[in-house]
Amino acid sequence: MLVKKYGNRRLYDTEASRYITLEELTGKIRGGAEVRVVDAKTNRDLTQETLTQIIIESRGADTLFPAPLLHQLIRLGDDALAEFLGRYVQGALELYLQARKSTQAIMPFNPLLALNPFLGQSGPFSGWLGGQQPSAQSQGPATPQPPPADVESLRRELDELKASLQKRRR
Repeated sequence: MLVKKYGNRRLYDTEASRYITLEELTGKIRGGAEVRVVDAKTNRDLTQETLTQIIIESRGADTLFPAPLLHQLIRLGDDALAEFLGRYVQGALELYLQARKSTQAIMPFNPLLALNPFLGQSGPFSGWLGGQQPSAQSQGPATPQPPPADVESLRRELDELKASLQKRRR
C-alpha cells in the first residue's frame, strides 16, 4: 500500500484515492497491510518515521519509552546504539511472537485446565495457562468443563503407558 504524506501532515492513500487519518492507517497495518509512506513532493521514504510515530502516539507508549530513557538515547546520539536497539527490539519481538504461537498451539492439550477449576477465575495467574476471564454476569465459583474427547483419549493412553511401565518394573 502506497501512502503519500503532504507537507501539512495529511496522508493520501493512493489505492483508495482518498485522504486517510493516522488512525485509519494504523487499522490497515493491524489488518495486515504492508505500507510504504513517501513524501508527496520529494518522494523521500517516510515509512520508518511514520511507523515510529504510530507506535509513539498509540495508547500506553509512554510506558514503553519513559522520559529518562528517551533523554539518555537522545544524549548518546550514537548510530551503533540505534542499530543495537533496533536489532534487540526486533529479536525480542520475534521471540515473543514465537512463544505466543507455541503456547496457543499447545493450549488445547493443557491438562491443568481440566484439573484445576480455579484457572478460569480472575487472579494473578488467570490467562497464563489458558483460563478464560469470567464474564461480568458470572457469579460464584466456575464449574470445570469436561475435557474434550481427544484429551480423554490422551489420558487413557497415558494411563495405559503408566500401567505398562509399572508391570515392567515388577
